[in-house]
Amino acid sequence: MEHPELAKRIKTGVSGLDDILDGGLPANRVYLLEGNPGSGKTTLALQFLLEGVKNGEPGLYVTLSETKIELSEVAASHGWTLDNINLHELSVSEDTLMPDGQYTFFHPSEVELGQATKSLIDEVDRTKPLRVVFDSLSEMRLLARDPLRYRRQILGLKQFFINKHCTVLLIDDLTSSSSDLQPQSLAHGVITLEQSSPEYGIDRRRLRIAKLRGVHFRSGYHDFVLKKGGLVVFPRLIAAEHKPSFKRTQVSSGLEGLDALLGGGLDQGSSNLIVGPAGAGKSSIATLFACAAAGRGEKSSFFIFDEILDTFIDRSESLNMPVTKWIESNLLSVQQIDPAEISAGEFAHRVRNAVEKDKSKIIVIDSLNGYMIAMPEQRSLVAQLHELLSYLNQMGIVTILISSQHGLMGQHDVGINVSYIADSAIHMRFFEMKGRIRKAISVLKKRSGAHEDTIRELMLRKGRIEIGEPLSQFQGVLTGVPTYMGSSSELMKLNDEKK
Repeated sequence: MEHPELAKRIKTGVSGLDDILDGGLPANRVYLLEGNPGSGKTTLALQFLLEGVKNGEPGLYVTLSETKIELSEVAASHGWTLDNINLHELSVSEDTLMPDGQYTFFHPSEVELGQATKSLIDEVDRTKPLRVVFDSLSEMRLLARDPLRYRRQILGLKQFFINKHCTVLLIDDLTSSSSDLQPQSLAHGVITLEQSSPEYGIDRRRLRIAKLRGVHFRSGYHDFVLKKGGLVVFPRLIAAEHKPSFKRTQVSSGLEGLDALLGGGLDQGSSNLIVGPAGAGKSSIATLFACAAAGRGEKSSFFIFDEILDTFIDRSESLNMPVTKWIESNLLSVQQIDPAEISAGEFAHRVRNAVEKDKSKIIVIDSLNGYMIAMPEQRSLVAQLHELLSYLNQMGIVTILISSQHGLMGQHDVGINVSYIADSAIHMRFFEMKGRIRKAISVLKKRSGAHEDTIRELMLRKGRIEIGEPLSQFQGVLTGVPTYMGSSSELMKLNDEKK
């Protein structure tokens, strides 16, 4: 049970971080905000103080490392003003901060207060802040010289501000050459910001709550971006937190032959993999389901990694699927994703918004190959994808995953094994017959019920999509070079139908 003194929470000014903290930071405590230079510490600290201004809580920014002008410039870059925040430059030197024999930072009974210390105390007494940012500990560490003196300084700083009923962020830029755990051990909580640079694309940032005493929080790493307006944090998706009930029904594609292959259609609350080589018609099959849903008044969301929006529209319209009409009617959303500019956490956040805010019933990810590129660490791709699909299934969403096999003839290595995650798998294939390239479609598995085990021909022609009869006269379609087992007259008839 949470201690009564920790029940009062104050918001950080970053909604995603407050979600991770289960409502915000416990008030009247000292927290360590640590990270390498450029990771976003100053921006987060300013958001923390500006949130206090919004709530009528006086704020004080004590700086040893940056000037008022520099802080004002940071704020202006985000469209903020610091007019209602007290900025106090604490000018220190070894002579004022550490006179001979001074072992603590704020204990007048032990040592005579230095000029800088007295200046800070006077400022706190004058402004009576409820929120304080102290930037930064690295200067104090340099002046302290030895660990004992540094620890006692941090402890004195903590006791001073807590006695003043302040909630404090101590900033540490981790520039010390050696690992120093003094601040972590004394702080009530530790927020760590990290920044990494991939070989290509934007810098990736993430944070984690390394420590928070006495209260619940969401552990692990959480992606965030730093842009104009401040930090935007994307809490790690936990599927178990989302368990609404829904009635499981089948969703039709609007194409009789395809529904027959699938045993009636795709199930609500299922993840479905469409796999095949480029050009086999995978995206067109997914678009069929979205257009059929729009015809029923249900919304769908496409997340496309591999083609531009204009190409998606032109291809769909050429097959008599009126996606422009559905986009304008707000029944179809198409987001073009640049995998070099987005993290997996931000992508999951967009998908969640499509479900919870836009009320989409069908989610299409086109393709998994592009999603892989967006991942900073491929080894965690399957785990993150599994969590995302579990969430979508529990929300009753029909999820369609498109995966392109390598090469036009469709080698089976797609770079990631997700077939065991999917509830159904639709396999598409090119095959050769009498000097023509044709397309085949089959359903390899469907967990929720029966489906056809036949292989049918898929035809994208004359402004429409058609599913042919089972290719019962052929053997070896899946190899790409089938053997015809029927009569010559039937083969001639089949050729004539293609003209």
